[in-house]
Amino acid sequence: QVHLVESGGGLVQAGGSLRLSCAASGRSFSTNAMAWFRQAPGKERGFVAVITWSIGSTYYADSVKGRFTISRDNAKDTVYLQMNSLKPEDTAVYYCASQPRGSANYDYWGQGTQVTVSS
Repeated sequence: QVHLVESGGGLVQAGGSLRLSCAASGRSFSTNAMAWFRQAPGKERGFVAVITWSIGSTYYADSVKGRFTISRDNAKDTVYLQMNSLKPEDTAVYYCASQPRGSANYDYWGQGTQVTVSS
């Protein structure tokens, strides 16, 4: 099965930027899409962004449009999330997820990386 490892989280001032990375190993050759989710303290996990692995089509949550950019490097089996103009409400644990071809679900999840935005 696919193994996902996130990195790049940290503490940043409001208005600053961070870039998250998620490296996949295993059966990533059969990936249909990879996505980022986040979960803030006391809140449910929510969708952030998704990218298809072959074409590179993207879709974003309204809350991050114009500020975040998702991208992928197929050769490295890695997906990125460039986060600009960060706000305190972006503070959360960010998770990478992978959807295999033939599946309707995100079957594989990373351990998460903490992003904290101070005001």
